[in-house]
Amino acid sequence: MKLNVLSVTTLVFGLVAAKKSQQPVDAPEGQWVAPAKDAFRGPCPMLNTLANHGFLPRDGRNFTEYNVVNGLNHGLNFNRSLGAVMFQQAIPASPNYPNATSFTLNDLNVHGVLEHDASLSRQDAYFGNNHVFDKKIFKTSKAWWPNETITGQQFIDAKLYRQIVSRNTNPTYSFSSTVESFSIGELVAPVVAFGDKHAITANRSLVLSWIENERLPTALGWHKPTEEVTMDDILSVAGALGTHVSLLTGNKTVASSHSKRAGHFAIPL
Repeated sequence: MKLNVLSVTTLVFGLVAAKKSQQPVDAPEGQWVAPAKDAFRGPCPMLNTLANHGFLPRDGRNFTEYNVVNGLNHGLNFNRSLGAVMFQQAIPASPNYPNATSFTLNDLNVHGVLEHDASLSRQDAYFGNNHVFDKKIFKTSKAWWPNETITGQQFIDAKLYRQIVSRNTNPTYSFSSTVESFSIGELVAPVVAFGDKHAITANRSLVLSWIENERLPTALGWHKPTEEVTMDDILSVAGALGTHVSLLTGNKTVASSHSKRAGHFAIPL
């Protein structure tokens, strides 16, 4: 099964009017620092977050395999082999590919590579900025999560709503079967980072704090998963989420087909 693992890994998860940080750029790994004015940020809340904390390069540049693998491991306890797969899925976004050895967060902003229409927290590229957090759009997405525990179905309901709105308002709306797999995979990030990968749920307060601030919600008591996150975890959660995509009832065949395609994992939400 071909895997597209980028959100976290698209963990799938720009800062809201962030001001240039007055803190030292050599702040220790883990300390949150708002991005400088010349720093790159992309459509992925989780990669932006890890850069803000220094687990990934704070300037959004030089995302080598070494940096990505270490950053995902230190920040989210992602298995190193999983981190390597994520890097390999992101590197084609570099304009220097196939000779590239690194990418930048700005490379990920190119529409149709990893970034796509119907984001839960960004505008479609057709309307302008496709990588900076959009408060109004995210307000409509989080409305589908009314309780403190977000279920797998509620994550998918928000995804489907954004697709309907995008198709209705964006004359260039595009959403291929590959993007469908990406969009399911993106929802794995909040489950494995801020929830229960077995119950396929996530803590609403942690998810909102993360997406709206691009900051790990340690102030709310969060800590990185104690159990290493593996590729098997990603596939299991993505498959479970995929079973909620169909609006039909009593039809397991459609749900199963989504489950099989859900191995593509990206992070932009």
